Amino acid sequence: MLDVVHNAAASRFQTSVDGVLCVLEYSLREGVMTITHTGVPDAVGGRGIAGALATAAFDAARREHWRVVPACAYVEAWIKRHPEYADLVDPA
Repeated sequence: MLDVVHNAAASRFQTSVDGVLCVLEYSLREGVMTITHTGVPDAVGGRGIAGALATAAFDAARREHWRVVPACAYVEAWIKRHPEYADLVDPA
């Protein structure tokens, strides 16, 4: 189980795996979280880290009553595999 931290000051969700920082970056404006980048270096890739970051971001969005714009390619694909979060996606 990964320990994903919401670093609100840096506008990102993050975790460290084997000493390597992995992040999901976003911007937040008027209750809309736009996910702009998911970064998992190749050295630790293939372990479900990006998915854990996305899950943490969407769980936070649900708690905070934010809408989500998946502006990064990974999260665009991820949301199609996780319809339980589709209600959070901003249609605009």
